[in-house]
Amino acid sequence: MTEVLFYHLQNAPLERVLPQLLERSLERGWKVIVKAGGPERLEAINSALWTYSDDSFLPHGTRNDGPAALMPVFLTVEDDNPNEASVLFLVDGAEPASIDAYERCVLMFEGRDETAVAAAREHWKTLKAEGHDATYWQQSDQGRWEKKA
Repeated sequence: MTEVLFYHLQNAPLERVLPQLLERSLERGWKVIVKAGGPERLEAINSALWTYSDDSFLPHGTRNDGPAALMPVFLTVEDDNPNEASVLFLVDGAEPASIDAYERCVLMFEGRDETAVAAAREHWKTLKAEGHDATYWQQSDQGRWEKKA
């Protein structure tokens, strides 16, 4: 079964947290899919990943940037896995289709958005019922991640 991590964003926006988690994934040698909830958000995330830090580079791209198989981090709104990633990030309301092909799925949701929180609760119930190993992480006031469930 897939390990599922729910990240409840409270003190920092997705654009600041996502690059850090993607860097950690790449450090572990994992390829990643980032599935966004829509094309507009996909473009915003793509732009944010190019500009989030002057000191580092996060190799990523979309279908517009060349062969997906060569991209360590592939951004999409689709359910396919063209770079044979082992980690799936679901952001901005992206719906989890089948996650069985991944070792890890990271579902990130905005804590100040009641619709996003309600959707995350439903995904938690569904994924747990399917037998996936789910954990829930929440940001502390200091911005650190604390395991809550």
